Amino acid sequence: MNSRITFMVLAIGALFACQQPTKNAPSTVSGMKNDSNTISCPPGSSKLNVAMIEQITGMKGTEKNGEYKITVPQHDLKIVVDGFKIIPAMGLGSWTCFTPCADSAMVMGDVVLTETDLAPVQQEVVRQGFAITAIHNHFVRNRPNVMYMHIDGNGRLEKLASGVKAIFDKVKETRGHDPKESKADSVVNTINIPLLDSIIGYKGEFNKGVYKYTIGRPDVPLQEHGIPVSSFAGFNTWAAWQGTPEKAAVAGDFTILASEVEPVIKALVENGIEVVAVHNHMVHEQPRIYFLHYWGVGPADKLANGLKAALNQTGAGKKH
Repeated sequence: MNSRITFMVLAIGALFACQQPTKNAPSTVSGMKNDSNTISCPPGSSKLNVAMIEQITGMKGTEKNGEYKITVPQHDLKIVVDGFKIIPAMGLGSWTCFTPCADSAMVMGDVVLTETDLAPVQQEVVRQGFAITAIHNHFVRNRPNVMYMHIDGNGRLEKLASGVKAIFDKVKETRGHDPKESKADSVVNTINIPLLDSIIGYKGEFNKGVYKYTIGRPDVPLQEHGIPVSSFAGFNTWAAWQGTPEKAAVAGDFTILASEVEPVIKALVENGIEVVAVHNHMVHEQPRIYFLHYWGVGPADKLANGLKAALNQTGAGKKH
């Protein structure tokens, strides 16, 4: 009888214990399961060793709000689309951005590749422990053809910086020269910029004749691996302009939520702007974000009104 009572007491105790909350249950970051791919790191909680990045990579970049970005303009690629020269300011630059997280960091980047570069460089990316999160086009009818490969890595800063150097060195090795060492080109731009600004509702910056808008999405708290992704790190909508008031060219990228994909495409197409790609740039992001690349040729004011109509379909546009 005593053994039966003992067994019942133990069984009831076990059942009660199973119903209690587990003190060491895994936490979540913005609804994401806290697994090995999730890192929680509030903005401003850590600092990058910029001197180490520069020493290891041998490249100078730009620091902004605690992040550090290295850009490699592809001056050696002489690309033309519909009669317009595509220079680095029109979206022909490779880059990597370092974001600090405690005693580690995250690197996100976009590497411009020719068809010859693609295989050896992606092999190097994998060899260095980075993830390839996207490979795609940004243009159509471009000669020569180029692709854009997005990379993602997190870990110790020294290892990440060494990996970035190896990846950019592989591009130089494959092409037989350093892309940024070729002579920089420029384009003609006689567009009425004040009119453009008044239509778009933002102000841009000039670079080698290209006038470019960069528009963030502060309405969307995007995270990758639990780390906030800033406009500086590639989470932005942009539009780059060249040409004349009568015949301008605009190239760019919309950063959009799933609910915005269809209305943005509809607005662009109905206004004569060509959608050339819709795809991801990241894999572990929360919420899910889509990137839409477009190309338009025509009167500058008509193109600007078309872009504004599409921008109004997004959270960024609705704030203006």
